[in-house]
Amino acid sequence: GINAEYGKQWYQRRVRDQTLFSKEKAETGKFAFTLDDYDMFSICFHGKRVDGQGAGRTPPIDELSVKLSVKRGIEAKSYNDLAKAEKLKPMELELKKLEDLAEAIVSDFAYMKSREKLMRDTNESTNSRVLWFSIFSMAVLLGLALWQVFYLKRFFKAKKLIE
Repeated sequence: GINAEYGKQWYQRRVRDQTLFSKEKAETGKFAFTLDDYDMFSICFHGKRVDGQGAGRTPPIDELSVKLSVKRGIEAKSYNDLAKAEKLKPMELELKKLEDLAEAIVSDFAYMKSREKLMRDTNESTNSRVLWFSIFSMAVLLGLALWQVFYLKRFFKAKKLIE
């Protein structure tokens, strides 16, 4: 739990600095949101000492304990509330869970397939660039070696060390 001697605030923010949720004086709380795309988030907790609290016989406690449970996808869905709202029988509820699980698996596979295609394209592009860089490096080194041979041959002929 959260220590009662502190003023508490917690908020959740998208990477683009858009605050999705903020709550002052939060002892406990739940928050849910749905997105169409994958994104990164930061969850921030602030604990500030409230003026005048902690004074008296007991020394102030300088710890703030937070328990955070993050659920995403199918595990975040409340099937009990769904069953009550749609008046589903237990078998229908289990079928709904299985249907949602199958949809989640299909969407995860589609996401993995698109990521795999992107990574494969990146890999092929990198391999092509490495090949052309290697060919260019070999050509430059071969040209430098030939120039060095001809230069040294001319130098030694000028010094009359070779004929």
